[in-house]
Amino acid sequence: MTAAGRETAHDSECDLLVVGGGINGAGVARDAAGRGLCVVLCEKDDLASHTSSASTKLIHGGLRYLEYYEFALVRKALIEREVLLRSAPHIMWPLRFVMPHVAGQRPALLIRAGLFLYDFLAKRELLPASCGIDLRCHVAGRALKPEFKRGFVYSDGWVDDARLVLLNAMDACRKGATIKTRTACTALRREADCWYATLRGADGKETVVRARCVVNAAGPWTASLLGMALPQRRSQTLRLIKGSHIVVKRIFEHDHAYIFQHRDGRIVFAIPYERDFTLIGTTDLDYRGDANKVAIDASEIAYLCDLVSQYFTAPVKPEDVVWTYAGVRPLVEDSAQDAKAVTRDYRFEVDQQGAPLISIFGGKITTFRKLAEDAVDLVGKALGNRHPGWTAKACLPGGDLYGDTPQNCAVLRYEEWRNKLLDQYDWLPRVLVARYARAYGTRIHTLLSGRVKLEDMGAELEPGLYVAEVEYLCRYEWAVTAEDILWRRSKLGLHAPAGAEGRLDAWLAAYVAADSASPAKPPCGSPGDGA
Repeated sequence: MTAAGRETAHDSECDLLVVGGGINGAGVARDAAGRGLCVVLCEKDDLASHTSSASTKLIHGGLRYLEYYEFALVRKALIEREVLLRSAPHIMWPLRFVMPHVAGQRPALLIRAGLFLYDFLAKRELLPASCGIDLRCHVAGRALKPEFKRGFVYSDGWVDDARLVLLNAMDACRKGATIKTRTACTALRREADCWYATLRGADGKETVVRARCVVNAAGPWTASLLGMALPQRRSQTLRLIKGSHIVVKRIFEHDHAYIFQHRDGRIVFAIPYERDFTLIGTTDLDYRGDANKVAIDASEIAYLCDLVSQYFTAPVKPEDVVWTYAGVRPLVEDSAQDAKAVTRDYRFEVDQQGAPLISIFGGKITTFRKLAEDAVDLVGKALGNRHPGWTAKACLPGGDLYGDTPQNCAVLRYEEWRNKLLDQYDWLPRVLVARYARAYGTRIHTLLSGRVKLEDMGAELEPGLYVAEVEYLCRYEWAVTAEDILWRRSKLGLHAPAGAEGRLDAWLAAYVAADSASPAKPPCGSPGDGA
């Protein structure tokens, strides 16, 4: 076929093409598929492989945004906080934060007023209110220097950010969406009432998708994709803000997190992480480098270590760091001079000079569901789809612990549900069942279907990682590489011995070869039935 002929042919048609497999793209695909639209999502790398797996992993209103008078954003996020907790209580849960008071920084009365506002900007059913504490007799005070005598405690939520993206993609898939990972959109052109998108897979094969509408959810690449689609149009610009995190061995034994203030106005969190570790972050720096190669630098590591060492009795040193990660947040360019003051709210740019193109600018992980709902409302209006939003009252895959609809009891009685699993699967190590419960929720029954003894799990490829889980991740969650499995589908990479990635990649290569040769097995990387 000639090049010209290749450009005019198309391999598939859809109502909506979503470009970008981060949290916004996956959320849009899920919402749209649930409203009956034919959806294709393409992501140039793995799902959640960039910004959406590099967050501080919080479901929160954003306490510090109150200082910038972003009351509407904070209220929207606080409302979403409990909606999300109910929808996936296995990968999200309430977390209490301790804020030591520092003399000479924000006055105690101002902090108390801010926390009061934070408590009452939106209705709370799951999370307790804030309060003042005496750190000299509170469990959280033991790890702190003795000069910190007074503090405050408030509530927010924790989330496994990468798995949140996966669950949205899985739900989109089981509602009929096509999810194409490792598939880049290399060309996008409009012809009257449709878009022609050229998609290139990891094998170099190109296909053309004809779409009635496109949602540009490309994150840090949103402006680039918009420029490719509409080269003559000037659009909003993105301000890329780098946030970096460090992970160290566990500093404290309790289950509270800390929020620390700094003289420069920034705040940094120290959070219990993966049982044996403490997660510390984040920085806020303008970023102008390659969005594909974002990494923490030595000055950021030193900054985070220095800041938390001002609070903890035991200093944190750069040599204590066992892992780091960094990502860029694609925020709406505004007049803020300081990176930390740039708004985290989202905006849409809609072009309807022919087939509609909706580009997403900004946003934060806590408001992704509302962002997706608003975006699909725009899509529905443009395409004549009148189905209303539905995701506020729907569980994500695995989140139906106590029924098909989100329930408060799923959050409040999670441990009761988990303990029943420990009894049901008593032939497995308890720590493994507990991890499966957190990662997969009710889908643990799919993972363990037909297995009744440890030998049925297959070989233990790395500590705590059995063939059964790897096969599940390949079949239902688009896992292809060891990095996908060890660092996004799980954080087992933190616990694995040296060389684990190489060994697992070698096993996966052999598995894919056998998988491809066997027509009886579903293709590796495809979600298959029941996803």
